[in-house]
Amino acid sequence: MGSIVQAEDQVPVYESGAEALQKLQEKWKSTPAPFPAMYSSVLGGIVLDPAMMVLPIDDHMVHRGHGVFDTAMLLDGHLYELDPHLDRFLRSAAKAKVGNPFPRDTLRSILVQMTAASGCRKGSIRYWLSSGPGDFLLSSSALPGPAFYAVVIPSDYDQCRHGVKAVTTSVPMKPPLFATSKNVNYLPNVLSIMDAEERGAFASVWVDEQGYVAEGPMVNVAFVTPAGELVLPAFDKILSGCTAKRLLALAPKLVDAGLLTGVTTKYITVDEAKTSVEMAFVGSGLPVLPIVEWDGQPIGDGKVGKLMLALSDLLWEDMKSGPDRVAVPYK
Repeated sequence: MGSIVQAEDQVPVYESGAEALQKLQEKWKSTPAPFPAMYSSVLGGIVLDPAMMVLPIDDHMVHRGHGVFDTAMLLDGHLYELDPHLDRFLRSAAKAKVGNPFPRDTLRSILVQMTAASGCRKGSIRYWLSSGPGDFLLSSSALPGPAFYAVVIPSDYDQCRHGVKAVTTSVPMKPPLFATSKNVNYLPNVLSIMDAEERGAFASVWVDEQGYVAEGPMVNVAFVTPAGELVLPAFDKILSGCTAKRLLALAPKLVDAGLLTGVTTKYITVDEAKTSVEMAFVGSGLPVLPIVEWDGQPIGDGKVGKLMLALSDLLWEDMKSGPDRVAVPYK
C-alpha cells in the first residue's frame, strides 16, 4: 500500500483533507476493500469507504496502548455470543480505566447496525474502546473523552477438524492484571505466535512460573485426561475465554452420553498435561482446534481424537442454531 521514497525524493505535502483523501482513495482503487464497514465515534457514524477507515495518530490507544478490545463471530447472518463478549469488553475497560462514550445498549446497537450496513454474513466483528485522541502525553486526564471504534472482518471460516503442533514459548506471559483483561497491549502475544511459527508450530502455550499451563497467545487450551475428564486451566490468571466458558457449559452433554467422565477447570502442570489423551486450542474462530503434538511429543496417539471433534461439533452447532445468536437486520 505504501509508496517507496528514496533519500533524494521530495516528500509530498498535502495541504487539505480533500487532497489526502483523494490520494488514499487512489490507493484503494486497484485493491479489493478488505473490510466492508467501520464505525468511529470520532466521525460519529459508519463508513463504507476503506480510505476513511483510520484512527487519529494522537489517539492514546495508538501511541500509549491505552485501550481494550473484543470480538464476536458472524455466521449465517447472526452474531454469536455478542452479549457475553460485550460484557467482558466493558469489564476490560473498567480494569484499564477506559471510559465509555455510550451506554451499553448504544454500543450493542452500533455493532448490530454496522454489521447490517456491511452486508457481510460470515466473518467477525472487532471493536475497541480507547481513552481517546487529543495529545501525546502519558496521562489521559486532559483528553476530551473516550473513543469507540469497530470494524467488520469477512472470513470464510469453517469448523476445524485437522490437527496442529504446539510449542511451549519462552516469551514471558503477562501478569494477571493484564492477562485477565483483553487490552491492546499484545506484544507478548505477537512475539509468542512468531516464536511458534519460527519453530514450525501453529501456536504456542504459556506456562507460568509455578509450572502450570496457562493459555495460548489468542486462545485457551483444553485437555482430556487419561481418565476421560475434560480439563481447562483455571481462569484466575488468564483471560476468561467466552468460547471456553461456553464449551464448559456444553461439555456435560458428553458426560451424559458416557463419552467424558467429568468437566472441570483447575491448575494443571505441564507434566500432567502432556499425559493427556487429547488436547486442543479453544477460541472464537476455531472453535476447537485439536493439538496432536506439543514440544515434539505426540498427544495421545498423535492423531485427532474423537472427543475434541465431538466438543467441536457441540460448539459449531451452538454457533449455527444455539440460543445466543443475534439476527442482523440486513436491508
